[in-house]
Amino acid sequence: MRILNSIICLCFAATAANAQTTTTHMLGVGPSKILDTYLTPEHFSGIGFTYLYLREQQPDSIRRFTNTIEHEVDFANTHDRSHNANDLELTYNLYWGRYYNFRPIADGLRLQVGLAANLCAGAIYNMTSSNNPAQARAALNIMPSATAAYDLCIGNQRFSLRYELNLPLVGVMFSPNYGQSYYEIFSLGNYDHNVVPTTFISAPTFRQMATIQWHYSSKWSLRLGYLGNYQQAAVNNLKQHTYTHRVLLGITRSL
Repeated sequence: MRILNSIICLCFAATAANAQTTTTHMLGVGPSKILDTYLTPEHFSGIGFTYLYLREQQPDSIRRFTNTIEHEVDFANTHDRSHNANDLELTYNLYWGRYYNFRPIADGLRLQVGLAANLCAGAIYNMTSSNNPAQARAALNIMPSATAAYDLCIGNQRFSLRYELNLPLVGVMFSPNYGQSYYEIFSLGNYDHNVVPTTFISAPTFRQMATIQWHYSSKWSLRLGYLGNYQQAAVNNLKQHTYTHRVLLGITRSL
């Protein structure tokens, strides 16, 4: 009988552990602002779109550390101030976070603190330039990260509020040097400080996301949110930034 009780407890624990994972798919739209002085000193702005996939291990009374994985794909069609030139921007960001979970406080307020690794890859294409029309982007960042979540009920409906903040620390990025062409880098093999270490001073990149989640069933919920991603750097006598603001809407499933 004791063995049977142990087996039942183990099965229940495994089921509870699996139920603590959620997956979210969200689509977003909003303004984008782009600057890349390798292509042009002009500032570009326009409308962009984002797909975001978020997989979270929910904290519980057993696990003190949990992981979060986020895939973010951004696309924007932007124009300069005179509407005479256009930039197309496509960027993929992978975020892997490892968090320490504090015990719930203040009637359901949950706090997490940890580190997130960010892998960024993308490109900008200037549709009106014939000289160096494209710029590739690649970077790896280590970012301190924190989240806060709060559950509340309105009537007989359950909601969850969540806020996530990623701050810059250190990293490494690819960048041509001022006046250097991609032909020199990849065809002639002329390396000129093209892999650059970065810090929160030279690349003050940060990201924030706030969401509200409506649990309309035991496994499914609707999530509405805001995503702000501010990627910027000043290296090799070049400046670049991509600022994205998105209103997000999607669904979350508990596994």
